[in-house]
Amino acid sequence: MNELVKFLQITAFSHGDYTHLIMLAVGIFFITLGIVKKYEPLLLVPIGFGILIGNMPGTFGGVYDKGSVFNIIYFGVKSGLYPPLIFLGIGAMTDFSSLIANPKLVLLGAAAQFGIFATFIGAILLGFAPKAAGAIGIIGGADGPTSIFLSSHLAPELLGPIAIAAYSYMALVPLIQPPIMRLLTTDKERIIRMKNPRIVSKREKIIFPIVSFFITVSIAPRSISLLGMLFFGNLIKESGVTERLAGVSRNALIDIVTILLGIAVGASTQADVFLTKSSIKIFILGAFSFCIATAAGVLFAKLMNLFLKEKINPLIGASGVSAVPDSARVVHHEGQKYDKNNYLLMHAMAPNVAGVIGSAVAAGVLWGILK
Repeated sequence: MNELVKFLQITAFSHGDYTHLIMLAVGIFFITLGIVKKYEPLLLVPIGFGILIGNMPGTFGGVYDKGSVFNIIYFGVKSGLYPPLIFLGIGAMTDFSSLIANPKLVLLGAAAQFGIFATFIGAILLGFAPKAAGAIGIIGGADGPTSIFLSSHLAPELLGPIAIAAYSYMALVPLIQPPIMRLLTTDKERIIRMKNPRIVSKREKIIFPIVSFFITVSIAPRSISLLGMLFFGNLIKESGVTERLAGVSRNALIDIVTILLGIAVGASTQADVFLTKSSIKIFILGAFSFCIATAAGVLFAKLMNLFLKEKINPLIGASGVSAVPDSARVVHHEGQKYDKNNYLLMHAMAPNVAGVIGSAVAAGVLWGILK
């Protein structure tokens, strides 16, 4: 009988409470979004299962238990190792041609970063310390790896909720952005057709990552690990002589890192460190930041049209956030609701990839100022 009692005492049933049930429900919700709704399944399924791993009651060996397997995996998150490797893969799979052909669209990527700094001020007003406010603000860039990178340096204690918020809003791009785009544009603006971009030469594609590296890292030296890996990845893609390296970076490597990062981030959301008032504030500020970033991009595109002979479709301003290529796809689908023969994807990719660069630069600037 005593053995039976001891057995029951070591099971999960005797250690759990309602907080574990809440977090397990959140994990199931993420998995459901990924599998049933197909919202960013490569991210939400690992994160959702990681939440289940991190919140099973009575277990030992989680991300906060020194020396455990998950603690070792989590090292890649808290040390900021995984985000640069993700950026290497992004660089190896990204075609910057649309941005090179129409460089003025980089301004839309820059404008969308306004959400980051607006939320930084909002977080200060809600009582967060400046470092934490900077880490929260970067959620507006809709860039999960950059959010993790900056949080690991400025506010490691908030890394879990910030990472979950950033990836959640990345997954919800198709739901969050369209209403804002419709609210801020007219029917006439949504059917603006843009001139096809020119053909970009191979030489331009090779020079672009090298020149961009020098410019962006000069502005934000602390982002060198993100920007350096991004542009290195793009160089090995465009050079044409390192295809094996590019192939590994954009396939096997980024897939492995995505699995490890997703599981580790999910497992870090243990109920006792996640279910706090700060987490609720972070989710609210994250939504605010993402909405402001989307609106800023659309409004800046409308502002540019006041000075341009060849008008740009202001919908593409929404793709200035860093959720690549989902945000560009959303813009394309939204535009085709009003003109089925208007192909905005190639144009929207320019501010979209500019947003990736812009959010990394913004992270470096915030880290440099607040550290």
